[in-house]
This record gives sequence, C-alpha cells and structure tokens, in this order.
Amino acid sequence: MAPARFKKGRVVLDTSLFVNPDVRKSFGDTPTEALESFLFLAAQVPILEFYMPPSIFEELLNFIEPEKVSGDLLVALHQKPPKKYELTCPAFLLYELIEDIRERVNKGLRVAEKAVRTATKKSEEETLQELRRKYREALREGIIDSKEDVDLILLAKELDALLVTADHGVIKWAEKLGIKWLLPGKFKDYLLSSIKKSKALKLPS
Repeated sequence: MAPARFKKGRVVLDTSLFVNPDVRKSFGDTPTEALESFLFLAAQVPILEFYMPPSIFEELLNFIEPEKVSGDLLVALHQKPPKKYELTCPAFLLYELIEDIRERVNKGLRVAEKAVRTATKKSEEETLQELRRKYREALREGIIDSKEDVDLILLAKELDALLVTADHGVIKWAEKLGIKWLLPGKFKDYLLSSIKKSKALKLPS
C-alpha cells in the first residue's frame, strides 16, 4: 500500500466506460471483458482509488456476467453513495437547470408542431420515428436526466475526483461545478501513465 502520507487520487467511473461499444473498445469487446481489463490495470495503480455510486454499480451489473468477473471487483471498485443531505450546490445551478428545461420544452413543442404539419407528406410510421428521434434530441441530449447522473456528479464533487464518463449532459454539468472529467477513450492511457508513476515512486501494487 502507499505510505499514509501519500494522498491518493480519486476517480469516479460511469457505466459508459464498460457498456458503450464506442468507448469501451480499448478495454474489451464486451462489458465483462472491459471490466476485467480495467480491474487488472487498477490493481497496479496504488496511487489511485476508484469509486462508483451504488446506483451506477447496479446498472453495470445488468450488462456483465458476474461469474466471469474477478473477485477483486469489490476491492478495486468502491461503492459509495454521495452525501445527498450534506452536500451543497451553488444556487445559480438551479436557475440554469430551470432555464435549460424551459428551453427544451419549447424546442420539443416546435418539433411536435413540425411533425404535425409534415404528417401528410410521410407515412404514419416515418412521422412517428422522426418525431421520437428529434424529440429525444431536443429534451434529453446534453442534460442530466436521471438520478444516476446526479449521483455521479455529486460523488465526484464530494471526493474532488476525476469523473470518467461519455455522457455529454453529465460533462456539461460537471464543468459548471468545476469537476475534473475525462472521456473514456483516454482512460486507458491515463491508467498506464499512472502505473508508470507508481513505479517511479516505488509504491507497491
């Protein structure tokens, strides 16, 4: 273990690191392979601690094959809920969230109006598919829209941790709170660099 005086860096992980096919490819072809690959590297980085909110961990369990995952999972990946009743956030975030939601509702309304006006030019199924896609883009892209998203942001804020996620909404609000973040595509390089740093400091794995 690292000496007691050495302050470890903290990293909060989102499921996108293991689940999203576009971002997990540097770790593995499947969520289970990606998780195993991460655990192998994480065990070699005594200068870092890795965390997941329980809500995110439960989400991850829906995508992996638990029987194939190393028993070191719970050792290397700490489950910790954010201190919801102790943390405070700047009031301006509430104003910005309300303004963002209002703009999105108006945008969604315009999308629906356009779909109605053009309905006669397309089949019913084509109209519905396009409406769903554009409505989803208008209301959900770039916003935190689940308690899991909030758990990630609050935990990273509480721990002053690096947040690893591909969710643009989470990234957007993490930046508003001054939270450090990293895209999953760069995370493996980050781990490998941390392993080298651990060896340079002569810290045992």
